[in-house]
Amino acid sequence: MQTTTLSFSNLHNHGELFANLFRARKQSFIIQKNWDLPEADDMEFDQYDTPQSRWIAIHDKGEVMAGIRLTPTTARCGIYSYMIRDAQKGILGGSIPQDLLYEEAPVEEQTWECSRVFVSHSIPQMYRRRVHFKMVEAMTGSARELGATRLIALTGANWPRWYGRCGLDAQAIGPEMWIDDGNFQCVSINLAGKMH
Repeated sequence: MQTTTLSFSNLHNHGELFANLFRARKQSFIIQKNWDLPEADDMEFDQYDTPQSRWIAIHDKGEVMAGIRLTPTTARCGIYSYMIRDAQKGILGGSIPQDLLYEEAPVEEQTWECSRVFVSHSIPQMYRRRVHFKMVEAMTGSARELGATRLIALTGANWPRWYGRCGLDAQAIGPEMWIDDGNFQCVSINLAGKMH
């Protein structure tokens, strides 16, 4: 199992991996979860997939097993910044409630948003924990390399059950809320303790 952090400046070095990551996102979010998201050429994408973001692929022998997108909270592209902040500002048209945070969404160089997190449904249950640990390792390592001391994410509300097991220092920064197909909550993940 390998992890690769992709950017617009290095994706040419990784063959089909970037496209395969977006194909796996379509499988996870559009086909499995039935979310209404943009797609083209059998790939899921949105307005946050810009050169400002980074994508982490966990893959083995060409198959994308899991993925994560990291976007700086300082990002700007037209009217968009990053998903959590744009939801709070009402830019996303209510698909995510505006009251998802207790405070104003941060815009800080050292804070990045973690989004489009998935594990392929084809991964057998007995391997999922190993994939989760690999995801956390890659996410925290890549975020640190980008200068992040904190990540924020809109994640499943069951996060306390497994974040600690994965070694993540996290706290809720918003209320639990029902979105589409489940309960979600915004969390802040402290990376300062993982800095070297």
